[in-house]
Amino acid sequence: MTLARRNEGYFPSFIDRFFNNDLMDWGTSNFSSTNTSLPAVNVKETDDDYFIEVAAPGMSKKDFNVNFQNNVLTISSEKKNEKEEKEDSYTRKEFSYQSFQRSFTVPGNDVDSDKISASYENGILKIKLPKREEVKPKPAREIKIS
Repeated sequence: MTLARRNEGYFPSFIDRFFNNDLMDWGTSNFSSTNTSLPAVNVKETDDDYFIEVAAPGMSKKDFNVNFQNNVLTISSEKKNEKEEKEDSYTRKEFSYQSFQRSFTVPGNDVDSDKISASYENGILKIKLPKREEVKPKPAREIKIS
């Protein structure tokens, strides 16, 4: 069997450009260099807000760090767990360590950073980034003809 090299052509570069200019930056800064798993993320935009949901069951709100600086929202977590059992003739110690970091670039100066809120409930971290009033779409204005 012979493997043939496929010419990528114009179409993939168009798709690449589309996703590079998308609402959030999904570049390599969102993927772990250690091949660990990252939580799934939902991103939604409305006329008034951006919403981000991070699936992270088994964690608590104190395990997360959320920060917004220079139009970049960064979500990170670090969780350590240690357990030790001692019996007559042996000691068993188990530990685990989980961490991740994801960053999302918000276009322009769209977000009112003083009004960003976050909550964690039922394994979902929810972040609301309200848009500034200046960037919200305005309803059509009827103009009277004189």
